Amino acid sequence: MQYIERITKSQAVYLPQISPKPLRASYTEVGTGSPIIFLHGFLSNKHCWEELTNLLKDHHRCISLDLLGFGDSSKPKLRYNVPTVVAFVEEFLRVMAIDCGNHSYDCGNHSYDRPLLVGHSFGAWVAAATALRALENSNILDTQDAPEALQIAGLVLIGAAGIRDDSFCGKYDQYRPLLWSTPVVDWVLALATPLAKLLKQQAELDKIRWFRSELMENPAARSFVVDRLRPEDAIDTVEKEIHRLNLPTLVIAGAEDETIPLWHSQTYAQEIQGAKLEIIPKADHSLPQNSPLEIYELIQNFLITSINPQINLQITDSKNNS
Repeated sequence: MQYIERITKSQAVYLPQISPKPLRASYTEVGTGSPIIFLHGFLSNKHCWEELTNLLKDHHRCISLDLLGFGDSSKPKLRYNVPTVVAFVEEFLRVMAIDCGNHSYDCGNHSYDRPLLVGHSFGAWVAAATALRALENSNILDTQDAPEALQIAGLVLIGAAGIRDDSFCGKYDQYRPLLWSTPVVDWVLALATPLAKLLKQQAELDKIRWFRSELMENPAARSFVVDRLRPEDAIDTVEKEIHRLNLPTLVIAGAEDETIPLWHSQTYAQEIQGAKLEIIPKADHSLPQNSPLEIYELIQNFLITSINPQINLQITDSKNNS
């Protein structure tokens, strides 16, 4: 597969309820055609999608966004929650003209111009919440102050988070010191290196250091962890709302995902009207990085059969006429 160099771009996003100054939305873009917006997972960034977008670029405009508080996007100091991140995604799509109902542009051989939202883990949670927000806006369009409604072609939810799971609380209590801002934590980790080598635990220590570094560099990640230490803190999960969604949805899970239990994906597939569940054998939680070809094939089939069935009819007719 030929690698396509991507240039990181940025777009000013205005959210006065968060900051009086414009926020930076960092993204990469490759390909032309119908738009697909990629939303990364927790402790990740826009670059996790590179292999998948390289497969999709011939027929799709693939835009991979750094969510608010992650990667190269703005990292304002605030208490992060899903509605705030959804507002960031909505405004990014608005200023990029993707698509608030009144915009249209050349989509190649495809007849739809609304964006397909593809999210992994936390990004899938944000994608589902964005779809719910679009539904709410469409229901109040007749009011004078209603915002212009975002129209979404469909959802692809990969290893999706966002379902309340009280078993997560306490599961990572041993890592709480990593949330402390004091440099003492870094000194202790440095002093632990000789012992870790002696006990052949260097790989585990490196993993802890990476986790600590990501939490310190991405305030959204740290905020979400700090503010969700108790079951009652899970106030913005979507399991009680997703039954209202009625748009083409593909749910993808890894059969060996030890981060997000399979029943989370099953909940999305059962609650969203008409959603399809696909399980990739022998796949873990790092699906975009480790299973891009399998995801590509599932998305392509989903686009043909669910998003734009006219394409399938054209293909069938051409085969019958040949």
